[in-house]
Amino acid sequence: MEKQFLLPANILLPKKDAHLWSVIACDQYTSEPEYWEKVKETVGCAPSALNIILPEAYLSDDDSEKIKKINQTMNDYLSDNVFKTIENSIIYTQRTLKNGKVRKGLVGLIDLEDYSYKKGAKTATRATEETVLERIPPRVEIRKDAVLEIPHIMMLIDDPQNTVFGCVEATGALEKVYDFTLMQNAGSIIGYSLPSDYITNVQNALLELSKNSADGLVYAVGDGNHSLATAKECYKMGKGSRYALVEVVNIHDNSLEFEPIYRVLFGADAKSVMADFVAWCGGEYFGEDAQKFTCVYGEIEKEISVKGKGTLCVATLQTFLDGYIREKGITIDYIHGTDSVRQLCKNENTLGFIFEGMGKSDLFKAVSQDGSLPRKTFSMGCADDKRFYLEARIIK
Repeated sequence: MEKQFLLPANILLPKKDAHLWSVIACDQYTSEPEYWEKVKETVGCAPSALNIILPEAYLSDDDSEKIKKINQTMNDYLSDNVFKTIENSIIYTQRTLKNGKVRKGLVGLIDLEDYSYKKGAKTATRATEETVLERIPPRVEIRKDAVLEIPHIMMLIDDPQNTVFGCVEATGALEKVYDFTLMQNAGSIIGYSLPSDYITNVQNALLELSKNSADGLVYAVGDGNHSLATAKECYKMGKGSRYALVEVVNIHDNSLEFEPIYRVLFGADAKSVMADFVAWCGGEYFGEDAQKFTCVYGEIEKEISVKGKGTLCVATLQTFLDGYIREKGITIDYIHGTDSVRQLCKNENTLGFIFEGMGKSDLFKAVSQDGSLPRKTFSMGCADDKRFYLEARIIK
C-alpha cells in the first residue's frame, strides 16, 4: 500500500457555543496579557479551549498546578459530554480573515515518523525555522499526560496547480459541521466533513505531490513547529500518539500572506544597541544590497542601513541578537504587526526592529537548500489571522 500523507481521524468538536470554545493560538499576544484577559472575560464559565491550553503570556517558572488543572479539565470535558465526534473524517475549512479573504484548509492526521525538526533532515515533513530546544520540555510537561490534543499546527504544501484543494472545491454539497464567528474580531470559520471518496482523492493528490518533489519534501511547517516537535518527543517517549492532528494549507492560497515577525527588546538602551549592531555589521552601508532596519524607541523612528551577514534581514539581526542579549541581560519578544511594535516601544528602555520580510514563494526552496530558516522568520498573516484552537482528538 502506498504511503498516505493525510489520514482521517475521529475529530471532536464542541456541541454548542463554538464561539466561546475557539480561542487563538497560545503563542500569540505573549507581551499583551490584556488580550487574554478579554478572552477570559468573554468565555466566562463556558466550556472553552482556553481552559485546556496554557497561553504563553501566563508561563512562569513553575506551571505544574496549571498543567494539572488543564489535564483534569480535559477529563472533565470528556465525562461531561462536551463534544460531538465526527468519525473517520478530514475536515475542510474555510476561514474568513479580517481582510475578507478566505483561507482554505484540510484538518487531518500526519505521521510523526515522517517528521523531523532537525536542520538538514530529508523527511517528508520538515521544520521551516530553527527549533528552540529549550521550548520543548515545558510543552512536553503539558502534553505527556494529556488525554486530548487540540492543535494550532498549520502545514504548508507547495501545490501551484491546486491539485489537492481542487479535489474539494469541485465537489457538491458537503456536510457542514461548524459555522461561527471567531472572538476578538478575528473573522469567521466554516467546516465541512469530507466523505471517504473525497478523502481518497485528496490522499492521491498529496501522493502525486510527494512523487514530484525534488527531495521528498511534502509538508513545511508553517505554524506550531514547537507543538509538533513536542508531539514527536512525547511519541518517542511512549507518552503519546504516533500521529498528530494538523491543518494543511496550500502556500499558493491567495489569502496567505507572509509577514515578518519583528523583534522587540526590553531592558535595552536603544542608542547603545543600535550602535553595537551597526558596528557588528561593519559600519553603515548603503549599497544596492544593503539591509535596512527601522528602529523604534519612544516616539523616535530611526533607519539604519548595513551590509547583511545573511540572505534575509532577519538572519542578520537574529545572529547578532543571539549572543548580544545574553551578554547584556536584555529580554526579547517576537511581535506580529508594526502597530504592536510601536505601541510596546512607547515604554521606557524598549527598542523595536522593523524590517522587510521573506516572500512566500521562496520558502520551499529555502527549506530544501538550507534546511531551515532563523527562528521566527515569518508569520502567515497578522496575529488575529492565526489559527484558532477548535478541533480536538483523544490521544490516550
